[in-house]
Parts: sequence; structure tokens; C-alpha cells
Amino acid sequence: MSAPAQSTVELDGRFARELAELAVPWRAQEVPDPRLLILNEPLAIELGIDPAVLRSPDGLHLLTGNLIPAGATPVAQAYAGHQFGWYAPRLGDGRALLLGEMTDRSGRLRDLHLKGAGPTPFARNGDGQAAVGPMLREYVVSEAMNALGIPSTRSLAVVATGLPVYRETQLQGAVLARVASSHLRVGSFQYARTRGDDGLLRRLADHAIARHYQAAADAEHPYLALLHEVTAAQASLVAQWMLVGFVHGVMNTDNMSISGESIDYGPCAVMDAFNSASVYSSIDEGGRYAYANQPLAAEWNLARFAESLLPLLDEDQEEAAALASEALGAFRSEYSAAWSAGARAKIGLHGDVDPTAASRLVNDLYALLQEGHVDHTSFFRSLGAAARGHAEAARRLFPKPEGFDDWLGRWRPFGPDTGLMDRVNPVYMARNHLVEEVLAAAEEGDLDPLSSLLNAVTRPYDERPGLERYAAPPPEDFGTYRTFCGT
Repeated sequence: MSAPAQSTVELDGRFARELAELAVPWRAQEVPDPRLLILNEPLAIELGIDPAVLRSPDGLHLLTGNLIPAGATPVAQAYAGHQFGWYAPRLGDGRALLLGEMTDRSGRLRDLHLKGAGPTPFARNGDGQAAVGPMLREYVVSEAMNALGIPSTRSLAVVATGLPVYRETQLQGAVLARVASSHLRVGSFQYARTRGDDGLLRRLADHAIARHYQAAADAEHPYLALLHEVTAAQASLVAQWMLVGFVHGVMNTDNMSISGESIDYGPCAVMDAFNSASVYSSIDEGGRYAYANQPLAAEWNLARFAESLLPLLDEDQEEAAALASEALGAFRSEYSAAWSAGARAKIGLHGDVDPTAASRLVNDLYALLQEGHVDHTSFFRSLGAAARGHAEAARRLFPKPEGFDDWLGRWRPFGPDTGLMDRVNPVYMARNHLVEEVLAAAEEGDLDPLSSLLNAVTRPYDERPGLERYAAPPPEDFGTYRTFCGT
């Protein structure tokens, strides 16, 4: 039996102790009158924290970084990063703090981290603040991703600060408290490598292995095993993004967690009409991180991770490079296997179906979706009904349904498993128009739409009466969607 929720919050400053060169001790800006907007009570209980503690005045000051639990050492983490291909050797947490680590009720080590806690030495002339809208966006999307079964950071709470935030207009300030397996990034390793301190790089790699990939410690080449593990984790993660139509929007190396969790939900979006070239981020003018480019972006980021590890792979740097290249060579096959298995499941085909026939069906279907700009989420969910003999809902999503009719005739003889399809094709997603609706209401002080949307997307596979609007595509007048990073 798991331990009961605690009446106090206990944190440890392990990262600050073990990797002091990557940690700048810092305190959050003062928030004189914090106001709780939303608290993830199930997550609090999972962490072993009594939700009533977090709702108390002291709890709100903890969630904004103004009350530091015993044992905690709040730090801004240092990391580097390639941003849209350009290398910045010193980025770091400009508006975020790692409060510390905690062991949850399952015995897992988790980070408690604040976003929007005020400027740090890495702020680069920024105000270090966050606005209510972007923090609630991350709350909704990260919880929706978790409910889909996709590895993700989690959102514990959003607290309004009462402080003004100036962007294009004056906005309300907020702090997001989020939880992660860790906040170690590819950029963390790039930073350590840039410092030219192989001892620091080794300690960082050892820390990562102990935190995430303990089996690598017993491998013949632990750091090569770490590279293999991170490569496999990212191949799996990005395949899962692609299967649900998620577009991260800003896959810089400082936004890639080595744990294989989705992290940093800034200008992210869910694809409605299928288009492999979909770009939503206002700052991605060249489409570097377009939907179809996400696997390539992940592979590129992993190459930067491998470069950072070269001093640990072999004293002979030519041999180290050869070992790294071999490890990275597995990414495409691992990604392809993960995506192909997921795509077959989406159309109800089990692994015993002839791979060539399955691939042809999948490829032909995606070509039809692309040609017709068919709503991605609605189509795959309605395909289950088509397998049961009710194809009209899926058929009418195509402007020219004749091609789909032909595909349907070739697919049905395979006897698709409708139960499998219902388990992997969500009814409800954090669709862009719904998220924007929620954020607009929250800015006016109305949080009821937020609760309603969360009710739908945190049980995404469970179709329920009364939630039809959360399953519908965006209205025609929603227009072209653009997202912003919030800084």
C-alpha cells in the first residue's frame, strides 16, 4: 500500500548538489497576493502531497517559489542550445526555477519546477514573467498528452501572481508549477561540453544514467548505452506525436528532454485538417519544425547530443565519432517501427497482418487524408464506426469520397479490430479552437470552460454524451491558426 499524502512538502536539492556548475541558486520574485487558478489534485496525491496543503496560503507561496521547503535549493539551470539551427552557448532558465526533487508514492524521483517565477541571471533582459494564457495552455496540453499515454511533463498548478505582464498588451501574470522525471535536456550536455570540462560532462552523464537509464550503468560502454537509450526514447516519443497529429512547434535542443518526455509546450498545436506541412508557430517562418519535419528535427537534435558525448565515448575521437554514428543510425529504424506499429493499430490491424499489405494500406490512406485535408482526429475515430459497417461519418469528411470508398473496400477484408481502434484513436483532443476559447474565458475570470475541456481531454478515448462539441472539428470561421511562445 502506498504512503498517505503528506501534510508538508519535502524536497531535495540533489541537482544543485551534484551539478553545481549547472545550477545558479536563485529566489523567485515576490508575489504578495497569489491566487490559485487550478490545482491538479490527482497529481498532488500521486506526489504524496495533501492537496489541502497546496490550497493553503503557505501552499500558494510554495507554488510561486516564495516559501522554500526544508531541504530545497531553488536553482536556475544552465544549458546551451541550438535554436532554429543557431547555436547559443549560454541559455538557461531565464524565467524558471527548479525548486527541487521529490520521491512520489510509487518511488519515482520527480522534479518540481516553476515557470514564470521572475528573471534569473539567464533572463537576457527578459522580464522573467509568464502570462495566464500560456501557462494554462501548458497545463491543458500537457495533461491532455499524459491522458493520451504520451510521455510528458505534468502540470501541478497555475497560480495568478497579480502582477502585470507586458507583451503586445498588458496581461495577467501567472506561475506554472510543473513536474517532470527531470529537466535534463540535450542543451544541458551541450553546455557541459562547451565548458571543456570532461569531468563535469562525465558527472552529468552519470547523473542522467542514475536518474533515467540505470541499466546503462552495467553496460560495457555506459555512455554509449546512454546514447542508445536516449535515441530510442526520442524515436518512440516523436512517433507518438505524429500518430495523434501533435506539432511541438519549437524543437530546439534546449527543448528536448533526454528522459523522452514531451517538454516546453510553447507554440504547440494539434493538427486539425491533415497537412504534412502544417506549421503553427509564429516564429517558425521556414517550417523547420513543421509536422512532417519533426522526426528529422529529433534526429538532428540527437546528433548534437552525440557530439556532446564524444569525449566520453572513446579517447580516440575518430573512433568515438564512429560509435556515435552507429548509435544514431538506429533512430530511423526505431522511429519507423514505432510509427508503423502505431499506424497499423489506428486502422485496426494487428502485427500478424502481412507488413507489405499493411504498409500499402497505411500509405494510401495518408495520401488520401493529405489530398482531402481531412480532419485527422475525427477521421480516425469515425473509422472505427466504418469498420462496424457505418462508414458515412468518415466518408463525408472527404471532399471527393470516391478514393476513400476504394480504400474502404480493400481494408475491410482484413477484419479490423474495432476495440483496438477505439483504444488508440482519441475522441477528444486539446483542439486549438477549444484551447483558445478556454484561455479567452480565463482572462475574463471564467474558469468553467477550462474545467469542461479538461474533463473531456483527460479521458480522451471514452466517448460520453453531452461532450459532442469537444469532438467536433473547428468551425469554418476559426481561420488560420498561429501560436506564440509567450515570452
